[in-house]
Amino acid sequence: MGWRANTGRRQTYRPEVSRSDALGRKHKPDYWLLTLSVLLLAIGLVVVYAISPALSASRHVSNSYYVGKQLIAIGLSIVAFAITSQIPLTTWKRLYKPLIGLALFATALALILPVNPDYPAHRWVRLGSFSFQSVELVKFALMFWLAGFFVQQMRSGKITDSKAMLKPLLGVVAAIGLIIANPKLQSDLGSTGVIVAMIATMAYVAGMPFRRIMLIAGIIAIGTLLLIASSSYRRERVATFLHPEANCQTTSWQACQAIIAVGSGGMIGVGLGRSVQANGYVPEAANDSIFAIYAEVFGFVGTLVLLGLYLALFSRMKRIAERAPDDFSRLLVVGVLTWLSVQTLINIGAMIGLLPLKGITLPFISYGGTSVVFVAAAVGLVFQISHYSSFVAPIDDERSGYDNRRDRRRVRGAYHPNFGSR
Repeated sequence: MGWRANTGRRQTYRPEVSRSDALGRKHKPDYWLLTLSVLLLAIGLVVVYAISPALSASRHVSNSYYVGKQLIAIGLSIVAFAITSQIPLTTWKRLYKPLIGLALFATALALILPVNPDYPAHRWVRLGSFSFQSVELVKFALMFWLAGFFVQQMRSGKITDSKAMLKPLLGVVAAIGLIIANPKLQSDLGSTGVIVAMIATMAYVAGMPFRRIMLIAGIIAIGTLLLIASSSYRRERVATFLHPEANCQTTSWQACQAIIAVGSGGMIGVGLGRSVQANGYVPEAANDSIFAIYAEVFGFVGTLVLLGLYLALFSRMKRIAERAPDDFSRLLVVGVLTWLSVQTLINIGAMIGLLPLKGITLPFISYGGTSVVFVAAAVGLVFQISHYSSFVAPIDDERSGYDNRRDRRRVRGAYHPNFGSR
């Protein structure tokens, strides 16, 4: 990563543009980021619309029930995007404590409120017709705390201090493992993996030594194995992943049906409204398994288009991270990029048999208000940061001995306010 933090060494920049201009000038944002996000939301809505009759028949609700709720979620996501893209980052820095407190409150509320018999894990805050998945708020709030924590350690010169770094991070990981990954509480190993990936990637970009990151990864791997071993449900998931064909009528049902759905799409798909697997064959067809339904409907060509959109979106985020105006902004974009990319990888990997099944949504595409709203809120932050992305480039001067790894950027394609293509 050419934009990993450089701890304590000076940077040399091209003289024609001052650093103050690069950091302080507001210019045209990255509208490609917005366009790609809207396209993905639209695709998700189309898929939900296409399978809505099948889903409605199984739940005995009107045909417009799922589409209507998804439209409400998209409306709320637009509001969330507008809020996070307009409120200055200086304000968000001050709000991290209330956000953490709100996330803890929502998690505690999810643990004490009665659960839905169909979804026995304590993941949801359910109040009448309102439901809210607390872990999405945890991801959002934790991202701010991590960015602030790493910047503070960088400024104090403690980013390489094992005691100052490992103790807080291991404490966070332990709390996540005890609550979110605990099979008797939230039992959400997928979201736990996403959060741990966020911590590791942000730590690496901040400049934490790779060996210490691997030490944390080793501890987490041991803890993960213990969590899997302590839960018969998770042991079955692993066995299903290793030998899905062995129990296609029982424990491997979802894995087998997802693979059948993906394979049934062929080259161009069966077409909208013609999905067979959505008619009760694939569990959670609108949520966790929506990629399998998408592949059935749009086929191999449609799947390539969807993957291309995701790769383009993540590429735009990477460019914004490379050109972020300061360390806090850079780490925040890295957190969002890791969150969305790892979650996408886990969801799609599980549907095509490359990873064990995890109860985790596909960003932008899956049905469900909480995921859509917080993903849009996270993208809104990246969109705001793209307003101030730097268009200066460091000079690689080997004779000077300076290390420009953190801020190595290309001038071409950066968001210059007068750049003709913007």
